[in-house]
Amino acid sequence: MSDFIFAPADQPSLPIAGAADRFPVRRIFCVGRNYAAHAAEMGNEVDRDAPFYFTKSAHALLQSGQDMPYPQATHDLHHEIELVVAIGPSVGLTNPPADEVAIFGYAVGLDMTRRDLQAAAKDGRKPWDTGKDFENAAIIGAITPAEGALLDAAHIRLDVNGDLRQTAPLSDMIHSVKAIIAHLSTLYHLRSGDLIMTGTPAGVAAVVRGDKLVGIVDGLEPVTTTIV
Repeated sequence: MSDFIFAPADQPSLPIAGAADRFPVRRIFCVGRNYAAHAAEMGNEVDRDAPFYFTKSAHALLQSGQDMPYPQATHDLHHEIELVVAIGPSVGLTNPPADEVAIFGYAVGLDMTRRDLQAAAKDGRKPWDTGKDFENAAIIGAITPAEGALLDAAHIRLDVNGDLRQTAPLSDMIHSVKAIIAHLSTLYHLRSGDLIMTGTPAGVAAVVRGDKLVGIVDGLEPVTTTIV
C-alpha cells in the first residue's frame, strides 16, 4: 500500500451525549425551505411535493462551544437554527432501503450562511455552494441517541445575546424526518455517519463579531458559539 504524499485531514466527528465515544461524520445534507414562514420571509414558494437539498462538507464542521471566526468574502453572515438527524449503522445492509435506514440520534445545528453570496448566486441562477459551504459553516452540538430523544412535541429556538431570534414547533416542518429520509434515499445511499440538517424556521438574520448564539431543541444538547 502506498503512503500519502501528505498527512490526510483528521476525521470530522461529533460528541455523543453521555458517552465517551464520538460519532464520525461522513456527509452533511441540508434541506431547504422546510418551514413555510421561513420560505415566505425569503420571498420563496414552498414545494410541498418533495424536499430539495444542498450540501456542506464534513470539514466545514465546527464543534459546539468553539468560537466561529467571521468568514471571509461576506458582509452579511446569517444564522439558521436546525434539527439535525444522525444516521447510524443498518446492520447487514450496505445500501439500506429508506424504511430500514437507522437513525442513530439527533442534535441541534446552525447552518451559517453567507447571505450576500447566496443571494448573488440565486440572482445568477448559479449553485449556492459559496454561500452555504465554507469553513465552520456547520456548527453542531452533541448527538443525543434516538432512544433518549422525545421530539413529538418539541420546539426549536435560537437566542442571540439572550434575545429570541427564531422559534417554532418542530411539527411546523413541511417535510417530516421520516419523509426526508424516504425521499433522500431515492437520491443517495444513506450510510453511517451521514447528517441531515432539516431546515430552519423564520427569523433568520445577520450576526456580527461579539454575538453569542445559543440554539435549543427541547430534550437535546444545545449548540453554542460566539462570532469573533
